[in-house]
Amino acid sequence: MQRTMCYGKEAVWVYRTYAKPLTEIRSIPESAFTGRGNILFGMNVKVAVEGDAFLSSFKDGDNTLVVATDSMKNFILKHAGDYDGATQEGFLEFVAHRFLEKYPQMTGIKISGEQISFDELPVPTKGGFKPSPLVFRYSLNEQACARVEVERCENGITTTDHWSSLKGLKLIKVRGSSFFGYVKDEYTTLPESFDRPLFIFLNIDWHYNDMNAARGHTPEGYVAAEQIRDIAHTIFHEENSPSIQNLIYRIGKRILQRFPQLVEVRFESNNRTWETILDEIPASEEGKVFTEPRPPFGFQRFSMTRDDLVNAEGPEE
Repeated sequence: MQRTMCYGKEAVWVYRTYAKPLTEIRSIPESAFTGRGNILFGMNVKVAVEGDAFLSSFKDGDNTLVVATDSMKNFILKHAGDYDGATQEGFLEFVAHRFLEKYPQMTGIKISGEQISFDELPVPTKGGFKPSPLVFRYSLNEQACARVEVERCENGITTTDHWSSLKGLKLIKVRGSSFFGYVKDEYTTLPESFDRPLFIFLNIDWHYNDMNAARGHTPEGYVAAEQIRDIAHTIFHEENSPSIQNLIYRIGKRILQRFPQLVEVRFESNNRTWETILDEIPASEEGKVFTEPRPPFGFQRFSMTRDDLVNAEGPEE
């Protein structure tokens, strides 16, 4: 059995002003996103370092080769000023490589980040309204995340794994969803629904064929979390979904169709559909009243690869 042995630092909050703008984002029909200025480039970073040399610190209390986690924090913050790229994935990989270059006792780095979003705010100008280049609003909505693994090997330092993510997406569709035709037996109390509001929490992960795309260095280019978000809500809008399972399948199919640089998409969804209190309101033709659902909550996990596109029936969207 392989031993688990690592240590590191989390909650390293990094804020960089005037990073390289994210540009040349390939447009897709589902999204108006074409890039961001990166006037504010922020993230919450977690790093774990590995190496057999650290066994003595666990076993014997010998700290000779231990890099203090406070030093790790300072290392990450310092290199935020050295990074000349525009993507979170690129920054995490950049820092991980620098760790292994600096400290030979480290043989592997696992590093992840949650991007801190700052929304543009319109301000009045002579021609109407334009985004302020100075004032931004701290966003508490869904977060773009990434994780990168880097190892020291015979041929040098190499990136061995990487994932990009969109965490905490919350979507409500007030009508146009259904759920019926499921197994009914002595345990069934849930009534069938042919037109229900549907509220879901959604996490989406995607994997590039080439890490260069995550850095923004390939012709296919970078896949922005904003575009993944927009595909998700567009698919939700377009058709009646007979289940959350089918909804996330169709979202995954569209993502893989739009972005040939991706090889896999993963989902974790959570059903938070509201509980109906009033099914009819006399003064309203369509209005209803709902409240928060009570636990437990249903969830779904699903992954898709390009093989799902090859085997899918029907033309591409």
